[in-house]
Amino acid sequence: MTRRGLADLRTALAGLDPLPGELVRVREEVPARFGVTARYAKWAGTPAPPPTGPGPAVLFERVAPSGAGAARSVLIGLYGSRRRAAGLLGFTPAEMAHRLLDAVASPVAPSYVPEGRVQARDLLAPDLTALPIPVLTDEDAGPFLTLGAVLATDPDTGVRNLSVHRMCVQGPDRLTIWMVPGRDLEAAGQAARRRGENLPVAIHLGLGPALLLASCCPTSLVPAGVDELAVAGALGGAPVELARCRTVDAEYVAHAEYVIEGELLADLAPENPNGPSATPEFLGYQGRAHPALPTVRVTGITARDGAILQTVSGPGHEQSVLLGFGMEAAVLDRLRRLGAPVGAVHCHTAGGGQLMVVIQWKAKRSDADDLLVREAAESVLETFRMAKMVVSVDEDVDAESDADLWWAMATRVQADRDLTVLPDREGFPLDPTQSTAYSDSLSADGRTAKAHFDCTVPYAQRARFRRPRFTEPEATPDALVPPSRISGPSPRAQRRPAGPRPR
Repeated sequence: MTRRGLADLRTALAGLDPLPGELVRVREEVPARFGVTARYAKWAGTPAPPPTGPGPAVLFERVAPSGAGAARSVLIGLYGSRRRAAGLLGFTPAEMAHRLLDAVASPVAPSYVPEGRVQARDLLAPDLTALPIPVLTDEDAGPFLTLGAVLATDPDTGVRNLSVHRMCVQGPDRLTIWMVPGRDLEAAGQAARRRGENLPVAIHLGLGPALLLASCCPTSLVPAGVDELAVAGALGGAPVELARCRTVDAEYVAHAEYVIEGELLADLAPENPNGPSATPEFLGYQGRAHPALPTVRVTGITARDGAILQTVSGPGHEQSVLLGFGMEAAVLDRLRRLGAPVGAVHCHTAGGGQLMVVIQWKAKRSDADDLLVREAAESVLETFRMAKMVVSVDEDVDAESDADLWWAMATRVQADRDLTVLPDREGFPLDPTQSTAYSDSLSADGRTAKAHFDCTVPYAQRARFRRPRFTEPEATPDALVPPSRISGPSPRAQRRPAGPRPR
């Protein structure tokens, strides 16, 4: 895959189509209720329950909505592997954190599409039940927008925010939206309410890779005052093109597949009026419904011709990859500011791209680096609320290989000296262990004990931990090798048909 600038979703899919095993098309009709996620489950990857493993992007070409309406296309799994997600932008996974930091440092402001060049879009009825929005499990509160990127402008600061939130369909023109407290969209909504207004929003389903990856970056990487669209422009190598919504005073990304226009209201509603469950969460557990969430009133829906609705399974590699790249960049930035000799950062999908951070350190230069590694790793745990464990490894360990990580854990750790525990720190309550019901050593729910596993070799003992290097033999021209010594079957053996030999 090669870099294609600020590509839209269809350009990204066109780049995958000729690559074996990267894109699967399902042409028979499936229902939005359970049909999409049940088939995709085998490819979702951990934290989805077994049997599962990372797989291709899957385009369901005919998904029947829960209400009246024609079957439409649904895409899931586009970011289901780190290699594919980074490759959509022309990068390797190891390059993504560095490219995100560059993009934040040198943003490219978005631009407006001239009136005559705005891409034609169908204006649909403001009826969410006519869209093929998946229902994941029979415990779900209803259909959920799991990859809806909300674009809004703070009326006080004039700064745009693009961010992904969980939204549950509560009726043809109503959504509940869960905003993690402290997010920029929540602040923009509060600013609008102080003015006695609702906040106009544009919810995008189906954006290009640069935009979606930028929208998933944590606030510590893209702080308030920085426009995620400008970060996406730098990441994709071209300004994001915007146009005006038809039914609200807001902007939308011109190449989006679907745009749900509406207003963020002050009205609160239960996420699930009929039970305790919401939808599966990214850490792999069934989520609990919130008793009162802000609502969005839908005023209009526009779509490209043949629009593709993009979604994501709650638990699985895809959501972990989307969250992990931004977290890696934020941790890398923190370690650089400390002057720590970091080589790479990998946020493991087993921790949802957030809870488990692997840090690969550059070669130690002295005994002092033994202490520096531990202090810097503990700083990551103290700085990032979501980080629950840090695993430190040397340069000779592949930070993205589970087998190599477990090898380092087994052969380079003595628990009484290499495991550091930081008790009762601020954490993340979607991890069910971060609860006083689980541990009476926690002072409140949503707090956790954090751990650093130091799998790096002490500087003074580095000679005892050398891994072997296997040397390639010198090449010998075939012309100088007797035929009997050339490896492989003889020409006669190659012609022999398969199966048992006649007796």
